[in-house]
Amino acid sequence: MISTKGRYAIRVMLDIAQNDDGSYIPLKDIAERQDLSKKYLEIIAKELVAGGLLIGASGKGGGYRLSRTPDKYTILEILELMEGTLSPVVCLADKKYKCNRRKKCETLPMWQEFDNLVHDFFNRKKLSDLL
Repeated sequence: MISTKGRYAIRVMLDIAQNDDGSYIPLKDIAERQDLSKKYLEIIAKELVAGGLLIGASGKGGGYRLSRTPDKYTILEILELMEGTLSPVVCLADKKYKCNRRKKCETLPMWQEFDNLVHDFFNRKKLSDLL
């Protein structure tokens, strides 16, 4: 399941893309337009900046802007930054995980197929597709 953190991160990124006029966009404006808590968005924005998806500036005229154009972001990278892996089972999510049943697991192919569907779907979706 995708948490509010992941969903709101997409909304923040989309809001910034929609309102991009070359200047930084204050978080209070985003929170107001999106009807979301500014406090919660501060946490999300900080992670988006740390992950290199946003550029932040403080002070007068400060706020946030995209670090690249909307067509250069996949929804997958936004979600994985906020949520971690989207893989449905630990043996796919953690490459270091040692499963004794891996070679004889009858369900693994199903989980791999599902994992591929999810990753392919969100990797094909660009932020620009939502504009």
